[in-house]
Amino acid sequence: MTGPPCLLAAWSSCEAELRRYLRHRLAQADDADELLQEVFIKAWQQEEGFCAIDNRRAWLFRVTRNALADRLRTSREEVAVPEDLAAPAIETAPAVDELSQCLPRVLAELSPADRLAITLCDIGGASQQQLADQLGISLSGAKSRIQRARRRLREALTRGCRVRFDDDGRVCGFTPRAPL
Repeated sequence: MTGPPCLLAAWSSCEAELRRYLRHRLAQADDADELLQEVFIKAWQQEEGFCAIDNRRAWLFRVTRNALADRLRTSREEVAVPEDLAAPAIETAPAVDELSQCLPRVLAELSPADRLAITLCDIGGASQQQLADQLGISLSGAKSRIQRARRRLREALTRGCRVRFDDDGRVCGFTPRAPL
């Protein structure tokens, strides 16, 4: 098997170093030699394209490292799972995460000013200064408006979706409402 002269030159200058590299990382010398053969075949398949590579040594080492990683990944020892192993408990999402299904309807029932403040800052991620600029009010006025809108949203969610709280004040359940 002959290849382009540039491949043969690069291979003869790197083969021993590549072999040492692989033998140091693989338990069996035969495995290292087999992998080295695979690397040579990959280089040989490049044909004249191999000659166009600027740093052929680096290319050969990169292909060798990748081939080694692939080999090690596929040769991992598999461990059988015992038949009597209990399945992990399924974690349920906190009730507050599910509460978002009530949000569109409750938002629609808020006043337009409250809905704008909540939608722009809390849902859209705009700053309170941006709300102030859009409404032509002071920053402290925008902060007050956001606080009042959040309070009214909480009251509407609590009332409209029958939100229940635990002893620590966290949402522990609710009754969903039909969407709009």
